[in-house]
Amino acid sequence: MRIISIRTLREFWTHYPHAEVPLRGWYAEVSNADWRSPADNKAAQRNASFLANNRVVFNIKGNDFRLVVAVRYSQGLMFVRFVGTHADYDRIDASAI
Repeated sequence: MRIISIRTLREFWTHYPHAEVPLRGWYAEVSNADWRSPADNKAAQRNASFLANNRVVFNIKGNDFRLVVAVRYSQGLMFVRFVGTHADYDRIDASAI
């Protein structure tokens, strides 16, 4: 999968340094994946939650952080829409961002 925008992840781990290793791990795994459907995604990432509007939520670092992406499986793209703490996530509508 091609991930658009690692910059968002970098900016986040600048403020939360203990998120860097788990986010880099997620990035490495997903950028090497060839997911063609939500089923492929779920098989590889059991903690993934699927929402409306092709949004997927990943729990990062034992659910300390949440990462929301918009996915276009047919094009092999993931767009980082949100990364934040669990409390930050509770204040957003993940299917609308």
